[in-house]
Amino acid sequence: MAVNKRFPLPPVHYGHAAPWNSTIRPQLLHAMFEQQAASRPDAPLVEFLGRTFSYRELFEEARRFAAGLSSRGIERGDRVGLFLPNVPTYVAAYYGAMMAGAVVVNFSPLYTVEELAQQVEDSGTKLLVTLDSPMLLPTALAVLNHSSLERLAVARLSDVLPRVKSLALRTIGRKQTARIPRSEAVSLYAGWLSKTPTTLPALEVTDLALLQYTGGTTGTPKGAMLSHANLSSNAIQVDLIDPFDRAERDVVLGALPLFHVFANTCVLNRTVARGGCIVMLPRFEAGQVLKTISRTGPTAFPGVPTMFQALLDHEDFDRTTWSSLKICISGGAPLPAPVREKFEDRTGVRLVEGYGLTESSGVVSTNPYEGTRKSGTIGLPLPATQVMLLDKEDPTSLAPDGEPGELVIRGPQIMQGYWSRPDTDAAAFAVHNGENWLRTGDVATIDDDGYLVIVDRIKDMIAVGGFKVFPSQVEAVMLENDAVKEVLVIGHPDAYRGECPVAYAVLNEETTMTAAQLKDWLNARVGKHERVDDVVLRSDLPKTMIGKLDRKALRPEVLPD
Repeated sequence: MAVNKRFPLPPVHYGHAAPWNSTIRPQLLHAMFEQQAASRPDAPLVEFLGRTFSYRELFEEARRFAAGLSSRGIERGDRVGLFLPNVPTYVAAYYGAMMAGAVVVNFSPLYTVEELAQQVEDSGTKLLVTLDSPMLLPTALAVLNHSSLERLAVARLSDVLPRVKSLALRTIGRKQTARIPRSEAVSLYAGWLSKTPTTLPALEVTDLALLQYTGGTTGTPKGAMLSHANLSSNAIQVDLIDPFDRAERDVVLGALPLFHVFANTCVLNRTVARGGCIVMLPRFEAGQVLKTISRTGPTAFPGVPTMFQALLDHEDFDRTTWSSLKICISGGAPLPAPVREKFEDRTGVRLVEGYGLTESSGVVSTNPYEGTRKSGTIGLPLPATQVMLLDKEDPTSLAPDGEPGELVIRGPQIMQGYWSRPDTDAAAFAVHNGENWLRTGDVATIDDDGYLVIVDRIKDMIAVGGFKVFPSQVEAVMLENDAVKEVLVIGHPDAYRGECPVAYAVLNEETTMTAAQLKDWLNARVGKHERVDDVVLRSDLPKTMIGKLDRKALRPEVLPD
């Protein structure tokens, strides 16, 4: 396969008329929402478990939340955190915070108290919006009591459910909700929805809109600073490559978590930019997804490879009505060819693979929805997105002719840098001919048609079902156990999740702890996606000449060829 140093390469084929050099006109995200609410007020924006929320309804809630924030002292640039699953409240709180000039900080509902507290402190989050869920509220309260977080706004699940389900939850389903304590620092989200109009700040598209945490190249969580221009541009770019008739219904199945940058762009912002509807599910559960597809007839389904595999494995898969779907998009982790082939064979729906990063607002490239799709590639760069290959050992030079290189990216969707870490920006970007290029840490090739192939990666991160797991963080937790002397965590290939973490440990001589006990101890202290599949006890671990644990040397010892 030939390696080309730079893209675009004429001609670029997306399968329809949108050219690579399309003009991208960024907008304020909430202004984009306001335009759609004005032009299609009664159109459905969210369908949630049988209840529909219109553009008018959710825009009005967002406006009232913005007014409430301003009246309670949230100012331009203050950080407002969202610790929520997929619920309609997320949409209103997300755009409402931005209307008030605040910066949204996304937090995963899978976070432990320690993980949430660390990112709350790092971001300086003042207000956290969460749900009265037993899985969320106790964690949020613990962080409130042991961090600089000032206030909690707690939404009630019963307020967004259909009437019958809401009544059942409030009467016979009380164990499914957590009690909201009486406190000056804790109040109902509904109480933040002001009925009094407030003058909101005038913003620029270059203003910061979102802090999206990622491990970056070092494994230390860092907040990627994404502006209104970055996020709206990526939503527009993703919409531009969609070849389907704008006059037809546009319904996206929202099973991806909205706190994830992939869903934030491809499910939320892109759908609002287009004026479509999100069929929202609070979490991914294969049986519920299949029933929802048959019931609502979505036209698109973005997901990660493990989702598509879980659907294939479900007993109701072949009884599901797939005829409404025009496209399925896989991202977050490499898509195994057998999964794609089986899915397409059994549904007749095209499943394309794409690629993106938190630092790129979500999407860099994808295989075309129509036209040429090349298996094993991550497709073509989005409109207005440039890519280039640098030497793997020397990022100041281009990759040698005929060799893979580190993939670097330029485009309107590329982040502004990392929050409060200007020292890390130099490592995150490469300068070539006076231009800043985002370093991905991934080694790639570019074929003669401009299709990208990821062939290796520089980063140590482990991709588990679309989530990034950083070995150093899991190792740090494991080393808190007095029994552990040394540990390395690496990713093993996994047919279902892409990869799974496995820990290799050397124990102190006096301990009697077993591998199984250590595994249980560790998995109780890390996030669900960080849990190791196995703990392997060893007498020693490979080290470099200066005595540093050598993960690179361990891999060939323990991984299959």
